[in-house]
Amino acid sequence: MSENRHESLGLSSEDVLEMYRLMLLARKIDERMWLLNRAGKIPFVISCQGQEAAQVGAALALDREKDFAAPYYRDMGVVLAFGMTARDLMLSGFAKKEDPNSGGRQMPGHFGSKKLRILTGSSPVTTQVPHAVGAALAGKMDGKDLVCFTSFGEGSSNQGDFHEGANFAGVHKLPVIFFCENNKYAISVPIEKQIACESVADRAIGYGMPGVSVDGNDPLDVYKAMKEAVDRGRRGEGPTLIEAVTYRLTPHSSDDDDRTYRDQDEVKEAKRLDPLVRFKEYLEECGVLTEDKLAEIENQLKQEVDAATEYAENASYADPEEALKHVYAE
Repeated sequence: MSENRHESLGLSSEDVLEMYRLMLLARKIDERMWLLNRAGKIPFVISCQGQEAAQVGAALALDREKDFAAPYYRDMGVVLAFGMTARDLMLSGFAKKEDPNSGGRQMPGHFGSKKLRILTGSSPVTTQVPHAVGAALAGKMDGKDLVCFTSFGEGSSNQGDFHEGANFAGVHKLPVIFFCENNKYAISVPIEKQIACESVADRAIGYGMPGVSVDGNDPLDVYKAMKEAVDRGRRGEGPTLIEAVTYRLTPHSSDDDDRTYRDQDEVKEAKRLDPLVRFKEYLEECGVLTEDKLAEIENQLKQEVDAATEYAENASYADPEEALKHVYAE
């Protein structure tokens, strides 16, 4: 990374420190959740580790006061950038009554918040894509200045929902950003057994939109591509497909054993290119991140995650009678 690339993108030292803080917060929450899962305290983890740069770089290019996000289940970095807290995510992990996503009804990763403009996710993969397209259509019909962001894995780019959503958005020139986090594996299926084209971004031409592939381990590369896509959407020029090429550093979920399908040397090599380490080195080279500042951020985040864990662990479960709430008309 050359020096001070962030300034050429219009980002201040404070902006890139916030970018790093959010990436690190996502990592720390995720690591804590794995420990809690292995200790038998929370039932399930679906990890964002390795994808934080893609998620945070993308989210910070949006206007989080008016734009909408329809994230996929790994997008802890996105929802933290949109205003969710460590406590919110821990309440979800522990499936407690105060979980803002579903009141403890849904497994983790099913993000949703009306207040924060995060469209509620569902268990079948890719269903968030047509929802984002619908929200963008509504915004356009109402004359609102908004962009809709939706993310998904490269495996999801093979689902009908993606193709229908992309086609509709292309035809109607809707302000949607299709953000593919290509982490190389759809659970256990490697990328070469998923798509025949070189890149997921190559699919964009079929829908009359630009497609761009970026280094998903570099939040500044991602931010730059996202900013251009957001500006296009706002100008009424239609959707964009962005492929952020990254790598999932953990198994697919806490129920998966990736040793059965991934060479562990490949995982070790990916860890050497950890986006958090790379971005930290860049900020240190620029003089933005000093030893003292790093210690301050790490200490603050440790307190934040500790407090969130303690609060969520001691919070109440929902009453059994609430199981049918929001299921039938009342």
